[in-house]
This record gives sequence, C-alpha cells and structure tokens, in this order.
Amino acid sequence: MSTAIKFENISKQYRLGLVSTRTLSHDLNRWWKINIRGNEDPYLKIGEINDRAHKGVSDYVWALKDINFEVQQGDVLGIIGKNGAGKSTLLKILSKVTAPTTGAIKAAGRIASLLEVGTGFHPEMTGRENIFMNGAIMGMTKAEITRKLDEIVDFSGVERYLDTPVKRYSSGMTVRLGFAIAAHLEPEILVVDEVLAVGDAEFQKKAIGKMQDISKGEGRTVLFVSHNMAAITDLCTHGILLSDGGVSKTGGIKSVVKEYLSLSGNISSKMQWIGDGAPGNSYIKLRKTYFVDIAQNVIEFAFINQSFGFCIEYEVLDDVPFFTHGINVFNDMDIHLFTSHDENEYKKGNEIRKGFYRTIVWIPSNILQSGALYFSIACMRYNPFDILFHDKDLARINVIEAMDAITRNENYKGNLPGLIRPKLNWNTREYIN
Repeated sequence: MSTAIKFENISKQYRLGLVSTRTLSHDLNRWWKINIRGNEDPYLKIGEINDRAHKGVSDYVWALKDINFEVQQGDVLGIIGKNGAGKSTLLKILSKVTAPTTGAIKAAGRIASLLEVGTGFHPEMTGRENIFMNGAIMGMTKAEITRKLDEIVDFSGVERYLDTPVKRYSSGMTVRLGFAIAAHLEPEILVVDEVLAVGDAEFQKKAIGKMQDISKGEGRTVLFVSHNMAAITDLCTHGILLSDGGVSKTGGIKSVVKEYLSLSGNISSKMQWIGDGAPGNSYIKLRKTYFVDIAQNVIEFAFINQSFGFCIEYEVLDDVPFFTHGINVFNDMDIHLFTSHDENEYKKGNEIRKGFYRTIVWIPSNILQSGALYFSIACMRYNPFDILFHDKDLARINVIEAMDAITRNENYKGNLPGLIRPKLNWNTREYIN
C-alpha cells in the first residue's frame, strides 16, 4: 500500500492580534538572520502552545507543533481533539488555504476539501456555475464535469435551485452542494471538516455512506474531522488525536477515540457539588452522585454479573410542583445506550417540599458490555413534556468482567462484540421430526 499523504515536521505559528505573524520589521529581521547570517529563524524559538483556557505571556502561539505522520492510500483517517487542538488548521495547511510555518506536506493526487460552509463558492454565481468552477480548479475539463453534473445535482438535492445564486442558499443547502462537488469530482484525497454537522441526519448518513464508497470501493483516501464519535468510529479505520497543537495518539480508531473520551474532564464514580454552581436549575441543585452495590455499599466499579445502583442526591431549594427524573447512559464511544425515566416516584399534582432527597435507579446484572459508562441526569414534567434541566457526563463507572469467571476461566470470552451483553436463556433438546 502506497503513502497518500506525508506530514513532515508541520508547525504553524500565529501572532495574536495580527492577521499574520509578520510585520515589515519582522520580515526584514528574519531575512537578515536567515539569509545573510545563516542563523535559524529567530521566531521559531519563541511562542507558547495554543492553550486557550489560560492567559499566556507571549504574543506568539503554536497552533500546530512538529506534526509527523503518514496516511496510506485508501485509509479513512479520523482526526479528533478538543476545540482549539489544531484540527482545522492542519486541514487548511493540507488544502493550501494557509501555509505552514515550518515543514512540508507531500500528497499524491488531487485534493478536494470541504472545510467551512461556503468555502470555494462564489456567492454571486449560481450552483451550476460553482460546480463548473470547482471542477476547473481541480483540473477537470468541461466535458468531465458535465458527465458528473447529474450525479452531483441528484446527490445534493438542490436541483430546483441549481440556477440560483449560492448567496441565496441556506447553510444546509450550501453544505449539501459543497460535499456533492467534493465527493463526485473524483479526487484522490477527500478532506471533510466538521461542516457535515450543519446538514440534517438523513444527509449526514448519506454523506458517510458516500465516503465509505470512496475509500472502500474506489481506493481513495479520506480525512474526516468530527466531534461525533459514533460517526468517526463507524467510518474511520485509523485515527489521530491532537492536543494543544501536537499529536497525542495515533493508531486504530477505537483506541484513539477511547483515549480522547478519557480526557473529558474529571468525571469519576463519586461526584459532589456545593453552592449555586451545582448542576440543576434555579430550584433543583444536584449535590452528589455515586454508585452502590446491592448492600448499599459505595463502589467504584461494577461487575457485569452484578446489579448496581446509581444514586442521585439533590436539594430542592423551595416548594415546587411535581417533577420526576431521567438518566441517559453512554458508553466510552459516546454512543447512547439507553434512557430511563422514573414515572412512579411522584404523582402529578403533588407538591415537592423544600429539602434534601436521594433517588436510586437500579441497573440489572448481565446486560451491559464491559467498559466505561457515562451517566447524564435530567429532571422533567409530563403532559406537556417539559425538560427542566439535562446535564451530561455527571458520573462515570467502569463495568468489568465477573471476577469468578476470570479466575476459574469458565465461560470467559473477554470483550464480546456489541453495544450490550445480555445473558439470555438458551434451551436445546432433541426431538423426533
């Protein structure tokens, strides 16, 4: 398998407050130091990592720093990381929207990019005209573009507005047409940033299917940036995790996604909140969340073959009308496993008095897969349905193999495929036909 893209020592530096890192005096100083005196570029020795959460002391920041990796032909690479990690900057350098401060990218073949809504479109031109313009930029002839025109229009679903200026399009229509152009003009490398999130669910599914066809059926290379871990896991074969402008992890997509999700803050099996900053709303505040076993002992992990309870302690700050609770449970791939609502605790019409309360929801044994589970909490009312608040990732617990099965090595199969792992009743008997 040949290398489609090679990133060699890619770094990108910005100077805060300026459009670029340079002024005339900076350019002259760099030229003198590098070309006349033969010194290293002085501005490469300064700057800080792009940590947006803390105020730095330097005007220079590194959006990317020493990025080195290769992408093989036919790979679908998922690029993930928190906001500000450098994902979009990396793709802009690959797409030649901006130049790297240091390093070089070697790419084999034409690159089609979908980076931001409207990128590559002329707003005054019609959809049809933009299709031909984008094809010409990619080096295609008018005849080649014409052969693909019907496929592009059909996939995008904007036929009625094909001869309307793109400035009249909605963001969803613009993304549909942009993706259709990028995917159907036969690029060797397709680059897709987070913009697919603008489209509706039907189009996202359609776009992901098209990217799978491009990579598996046509042997082309796809680079995909998204915060949707389910889409990333379903589509990509390999992954790269960026953190503060550097490569934190590379490898199989599942291991990279797990590493990314493990960085999602200080979520543990026991959480506590004090004061007005606690999750909730103006009259309901969560105070503690934790997990217990059948004997009500607090636990930090649960066995697959044991039931456990998720405990929610909260404070009602004033007498309020009826409300009830709900939980959403996600696995370590951020896939929504199930939802449960407490429909019996309070009857509509009852008033809930000011005070402290404790609710436990019991999770049955032999149903969940091993791995980390993340719990979200909501409070709501029915008829009409009204969500008072919903806070995600408020508690985490690891579900592990039953210890007796491991030590005896009986019926131990490790991490079986699937989102859940129920223990079902099987019955086999001989019968006469």
